[in-house]
Amino acid sequence: MLKPQTIWAASLPLFLRRRLLLPKSSPSPPCGRRLPFRPVCKRRMSAQAQPRFAPLPTAQPESDAGADEGYQFRLVSYNILAQVYVKSAFFPHSPSASLKWKARSKAVLAELKSFQADIMCIQELDEYETFYRKNMESSGYSSIYVQRSGDKRDGCGIFYKPKSMELMQKEVIHYNDLVDTYRSSDNVISATSDNSSPAEESSGKEDNSKHGDPNDPRVRLKRDCVGLLAAFKLTDPCEHILIVANTHIYWDPEWIDVKLAQAKYLLSKVSEFENVISNKFTCKPSVIIAGDFNSTPGDKVYNYLVSANSESADETPIKLRSLYAANGGEPEYTNYTPGFTGTLDYIFLSDGSSVKPTSLLRLPRGDSSDVEGGLPNFHHPSDHLPIGADFRCLATSA
Repeated sequence: MLKPQTIWAASLPLFLRRRLLLPKSSPSPPCGRRLPFRPVCKRRMSAQAQPRFAPLPTAQPESDAGADEGYQFRLVSYNILAQVYVKSAFFPHSPSASLKWKARSKAVLAELKSFQADIMCIQELDEYETFYRKNMESSGYSSIYVQRSGDKRDGCGIFYKPKSMELMQKEVIHYNDLVDTYRSSDNVISATSDNSSPAEESSGKEDNSKHGDPNDPRVRLKRDCVGLLAAFKLTDPCEHILIVANTHIYWDPEWIDVKLAQAKYLLSKVSEFENVISNKFTCKPSVIIAGDFNSTPGDKVYNYLVSANSESADETPIKLRSLYAANGGEPEYTNYTPGFTGTLDYIFLSDGSSVKPTSLLRLPRGDSSDVEGGLPNFHHPSDHLPIGADFRCLATSA
């Protein structure tokens, strides 16, 4: 018999079940856990938690670092939860007042400003033209944005401070382009995996049939997901070139083939973009890839992205390491709801990068009072938590 929570969640639109349901079989190590359902008491949005960047043990104290130690900048990645997906029926554990646009917009904006970041990679960004763009401009940020394909209203954006870096070149990624590159030999499955419950499978097929036959790989690959690539010249003496990629990978845990295809396409586009920038500016750029990968540590997508550091048959076009994993381990979670709690968001650095992390944005522990009952709430306006770091660009990186 299905649990009441599973029956309730299975009745939701498919695109929102990824926030609420955990796959029936989890890779090792465990990818997430469920929370007890505890309604959160009403409080004012002003009770937001403040970001905390903790110095890494190997980092040189700022007071001891001279001007020749390299230029420093701060990067944050954050899925802010698009307002178009915010309804009390989808987040019954959240105080209803914390879900209203008037309160959430102010809370998200205040949080973005509180990071004091030089560059921010934002996922599920909607209301870009009507709200975020102008409000972030008033705080000294320029931005680039790509909206999802089809009738989707959210997308990915990069906000950056022109005083910290200059945008040299940009490129958008539409994962729907995978349809044009598909070959019959590609490893894209044509059925839902066996670990879904009958209710989930039935609901999934009914929803996906609106967009065509999910057994057709060309339909299966058309998920309307997007990403952004940008090359920045840091305003430091060495004028180092930094490539930043921001992406949001498809959510459904049952469609691992699509998620893996998107991850491979992402790295191929990043590699091509890196070659273009290297040749155009005669440099060796550093690469940072950030976003919501909708993948947990140890699953196929995560293992592929870091496969350059392990024995794997899948050779990646660019070698990456996870920022948090390389500095104490991935966060306990970056997505926190009663239906699912686990890590989905990452920042990856290119191997041999000339930018080195000096501090990490710390996330609250699972027993912290500000996340009790699940997100979003008055402390955290999204169901995701932000991740980020301070970096130092080594002076020898020109």
